Amino acid sequence: MSVRIIADSASDVSQELAKEWNITILPLTVRFGEEEYYDGVTLSNDGFYEKLIETDEFPKTSQIAPFRYEEAFCQAKEAGDEVVCLALSSALSGSYQSACIAAEEFEDTVHVVDTQEVCVGYYILVAEAVRLRNRGKSAAEIAEALRKLVPKVHVIAVFDTLEYLKKGGRISGAAATVGSMLSIKPVISIVDGAVAVLGKARGSKNGNNMLREYVKQAGGINWDYPVCLAYSGLSDVLLQKYIADSSELYAGHEDQFRITHVGATIGTYAGAGAIALAFFES
Repeated sequence: MSVRIIADSASDVSQELAKEWNITILPLTVRFGEEEYYDGVTLSNDGFYEKLIETDEFPKTSQIAPFRYEEAFCQAKEAGDEVVCLALSSALSGSYQSACIAAEEFEDTVHVVDTQEVCVGYYILVAEAVRLRNRGKSAAEIAEALRKLVPKVHVIAVFDTLEYLKKGGRISGAAATVGSMLSIKPVISIVDGAVAVLGKARGSKNGNNMLREYVKQAGGINWDYPVCLAYSGLSDVLLQKYIADSSELYAGHEDQFRITHVGATIGTYAGAGAIALAFFES
């Protein structure tokens, strides 16, 4: 019996990479006003950021409904596969609950894991699930290993602007205005499954310094596990600058980390110019 890995587009695993890894990525729904799209399927990441810039409509993403999980689980069952389903943090979305509801019909053949992550943190857990599957682990063994690894995931990001946090109601208009005037970059992490502000940096250079300091405080990067860097917007220039400025962290490991493009789930609040890093603690 083969193992089928199912996740969603909040992991920022592209449909192209999903084919390479032989996994299923269910797209979240993204709405701009009355227009509705499937994240990464009918709306590319570049297309999302173009709309974010061009339109006054603030985008909204919708969780995956139980019936869509059920469809994916049925397809796996018909193929004779067990399932490991990784879900977006239950503190941020109802997708995990939807997956659990759908899994009730499949007894012990579907194992649902609450990643307690989004974006790059979610990404590296999916990557680890793929690695364990390729090593011949069963669905139950993969799910158990992932649940033990969830608390060991570290995520840190620097947003380039406060504008979209303001539009999404996450901060006040006054705070966003002052922050923009002072070139304040919010430093973000995922704590207990939810988005948390770790601090505020004056300018991109200080933001990059905070990223490097966070890695050191966490005990460094465990290169025995997946590592991922990410950028938002239409260009990865800021991310490449961070990598160059942080060469001491990545020296000798240039071929061991992946770079992904932040999609709609986090891009809605980050806007363009954000960079992020996810790794497992040593």
